[in-house]
Amino acid sequence: MKRNMIARLALASAVAVALAVFEANSIAKDSSNKAVKTIKLPKYKNEDFYRDGKFQVDKAKQAYFDMMAAYGYPVPESLRTNMWATDFGLGDFVNVGMAGIFWINSQESGYFAHEIYLLPGQMIVEHGHEATAKGKAKMESWHVRYGSICTLGEEGEPLPAEVKLPKSQAKYITVSKGYMMNPGDIRTLNRVGAKHFMIAGRQGAIVSEYATFHDGDGLRFTNPNVKF
Repeated sequence: MKRNMIARLALASAVAVALAVFEANSIAKDSSNKAVKTIKLPKYKNEDFYRDGKFQVDKAKQAYFDMMAAYGYPVPESLRTNMWATDFGLGDFVNVGMAGIFWINSQESGYFAHEIYLLPGQMIVEHGHEATAKGKAKMESWHVRYGSICTLGEEGEPLPAEVKLPKSQAKYITVSKGYMMNPGDIRTLNRVGAKHFMIAGRQGAIVSEYATFHDGDGLRFTNPNVKF
């Protein structure tokens, strides 16, 4: 009996220490230093994704599924059925576009889980989030699973030379500091409401986003031509 009591106390103490360490660090650190896997993908052109000026969503989705297959990323039927893809209505999909799936978006509980898919060099249009009648301004973190990204915002290092910003977005970009992120890396938006965007590296990217409730009515793009 006494031995069991001592064992339970030791376990409780170990759990308390683990929780204290986790809370102090706030995020789980990945110390594996994973290299970006090299995959073979076609060198896409905008003409591959437009017909008579209209964005071909099915062809765009297939490009992402091909990237997923190259990475060995699982594609359940729920993803194949519910994934969306967009060129933000800008007609420059190869450089400015994305795909994604909202795994969950709970207004009642206030949390959101999203997967982001980017082809090589693809940029998400710069944007910020504002509070709406449905909830507070969205706060978010990004967790790179495959490939790499550069996150751009109000803090970080000057834009790395290897990161090429799309010419079509040059006059709408207002933030230019950032961080390179590889598989396992996690970063959080520096403050609620901050303008930010990301751009994929040469091998594309698959990124998990963890955030508070997302209301599309609070999404504000710096490019006024976006249709989303």
